[in-house]
Amino acid sequence: MHDLPEPKQLLADIETIIRGAGEIVMRHFAKPVATALKSSRIDVVTEADQESEAYIVAELLKRFPDHHIVGEEGGGQGAPAADADYHWFVDPIDGTVNFASKLPHFCISIALATADRDPLLGLVFDPTRNELFAATKGGGATLNGRPVRVTETAELIDAVVTSGFPYDKHTNPDNNERQWSAFLKRIRGERRLGSAALDLCYVGAGRLDGYWEKDLKTYDVMAGMLIAREGGGRVTDYAGGDRPQREDRGRYVASNARIHDEMLAVLASTLE
Repeated sequence: MHDLPEPKQLLADIETIIRGAGEIVMRHFAKPVATALKSSRIDVVTEADQESEAYIVAELLKRFPDHHIVGEEGGGQGAPAADADYHWFVDPIDGTVNFASKLPHFCISIALATADRDPLLGLVFDPTRNELFAATKGGGATLNGRPVRVTETAELIDAVVTSGFPYDKHTNPDNNERQWSAFLKRIRGERRLGSAALDLCYVGAGRLDGYWEKDLKTYDVMAGMLIAREGGGRVTDYAGGDRPQREDRGRYVASNARIHDEMLAVLASTLE
């Protein structure tokens, strides 16, 4: 592999990029937001998504021309995936439906991983709250530079958890409805916030005890899953496998680690 800057310097460099993208996104947020449809009537894209991603990709390619970049809007860019030792995963706005509806809960997500999708660095920036979540592999997780940790909730009945629903929920019977209902009877509180990346960060930062969701793309979760793990959490697929990011549309369960087995048991009961 080609050499990378040391983690502290790399984090600082990517922080500059992600905050620049935040300025673009907030400039659009201050104006009427025009949307276009992607895969369905609820899967939308805005000019802010496209401008944010174009900026991030251009900045990454200036610094790392031999890296591959996976973006939500632009697909694979930069060096060919098969030739690149490092891959970036970019979500220019995670929570676009919230953004387009003027709900101030969305973020920008940038992650660096090996070619086999082992996350090395992740940053998630919420520009409405000026909150920057960050992590490096083995280096812990931070919020605005201060270390964060998962909750100490020991039993699922005392937990607050969150989830989301796939864009084909109107037509696909495997739409998370059974899982949502099953958790509802076993936890303190259930939330649907609308940003997978922030859900994962909130687990890592101790704001939520757990999270699950299906059909997530790698750019949705690569940064957030590292932040959740580096905050002391556990992230797996629904069966407990520790590499859900190997699937292009994966199933993810994140928790403070203490309630993880209970969460997996609830999910298993809905798949029988």
